[in-house]
Amino acid sequence: MVSVSSEAPQSLNAAAPAPLRIVLDGIDRLGRLDGWIGGGCLLTLTLLMLCEVATRFLSNFLPFFPPTISIAWEYSSYLMAASFTFGAAMTLRVGGHIRVVLLLKNAPAPVQRALEILSAAAGFAFMAFLTSAMAKFAFAAYTRGQVSTSSDTPLWFPEAVVTFGMLLLTLQFLARAIQAVLGLPLEDHRMKASPVE
Repeated sequence: MVSVSSEAPQSLNAAAPAPLRIVLDGIDRLGRLDGWIGGGCLLTLTLLMLCEVATRFLSNFLPFFPPTISIAWEYSSYLMAASFTFGAAMTLRVGGHIRVVLLLKNAPAPVQRALEILSAAAGFAFMAFLTSAMAKFAFAAYTRGQVSTSSDTPLWFPEAVVTFGMLLLTLQFLARAIQAVLGLPLEDHRMKASPVE
């Protein structure tokens, strides 16, 4: 079992100039929201799959029970994509993404900081491009009125949700680049779930 502190932690961005501190703290808050939404999507996905299994089981004994939930597999794919994208920004802020740190560990501190700046800037550029492309994709689905074949769900909606998750990761990369330039802490380990004793 885990618990996450609900108290507003003191800002790790306190040394930043006031306007930047407001922006960085806002991105941190969005990162927390990102994690909660990702967790909610994962919980909803789990419940949907459990309902699908229960429905299939009950249909073996009760003839009036439907053999399946028609939208279960389609919506589970939407929820899986959303949980991946919505968990990414908070994971970046707590330092949970897989990284090869062999070079970083053996480099002097100024080189480490320069590598962090370059990698955060590259991550920001890549995610900005990906977010822009996904936004155009979702907008095209909206203007064409595209719907899914199995449930007639407008495709722009799940695409827009995924785009929003990508946008939050893009902002977190931007914040990381700014924090690296200013010499601020890059990771906030207080956002990690801690074990309950």
